[in-house]
Amino acid sequence: MAGVMGTTRRIAGGGGLELSVYECGKSAGPGILFIHGFCQSHLAWSHQFESVLAEEFKLVALDLRGHGMSDKPPGPDNYTKGQFWADDIAAVIARLDLQKPNLVAWSYGGYVLCDYLQRYGDSELSGVVFVSAGVRRGMESAQGLARPGIIDLLPGLMSTDLDENIAATREFVINCTSDPPSQGDLEQTLAYNMMTPPQVREAMFSRALDFFPVLSTVKVPTLVIHGTKDEVIDLAMAELILAAVPGAQKSFYEGLGHAPFRENPERFNLELENFVRSC
Repeated sequence: MAGVMGTTRRIAGGGGLELSVYECGKSAGPGILFIHGFCQSHLAWSHQFESVLAEEFKLVALDLRGHGMSDKPPGPDNYTKGQFWADDIAAVIARLDLQKPNLVAWSYGGYVLCDYLQRYGDSELSGVVFVSAGVRRGMESAQGLARPGIIDLLPGLMSTDLDENIAATREFVINCTSDPPSQGDLEQTLAYNMMTPPQVREAMFSRALDFFPVLSTVKVPTLVIHGTKDEVIDLAMAELILAAVPGAQKSFYEGLGHAPFRENPERFNLELENFVRSC
């Protein structure tokens, strides 16, 4: 199904910021909304768009505020206020008329998903999937949950020196998978990672967050996916989610890194297909 055609539209999110949102697949099918991670874009989910998932489900992925083709206003308040992130997700669900979608959140997308859950609850959702996702950061209790694959690179990732920024971002891209990406994947991923400005990155990482209390209120089916060799977010983060969400299911990918949906898309897509059907 390579080369699947989709539609990109502009949607007003929190505070009026315009989001770029991509959709493909079966227009009348159950909705799956993908939420990417730090410095990424909707293109991170290409292995899902170009799969059998598109034959059964309506697949939607936004470029988060400050990322990809979405607006990137410079003020830090645009990225530090949880209400804005929550309103972004709510706006996509409403504007695309997603009826009780499943939300799939990767990495920093876990914080965005929790921002939504904290302010809107889960009554309008069918299920949630945390993929190598963060739910606690920036406080003493979060020590050790972020791995050297990102922690060691933070000065470069925030740098306004272009050469330093590119070098750190390139290393971050490589650290997201257990095996080095192909040259084509590296070039594309580095390109869209570089679309997130340093001031946006810095504001996002200035947030101190602990969503453990929010997770304990989740009642919809929940799946937690994590690679055992993740060098960006420690496996302990997945265990934290599993401990917090009643009845959450787990799927650990032995030997894989921070992006299991890219490293083993066949397994990931099958698990997601079965999970959404069960919801």
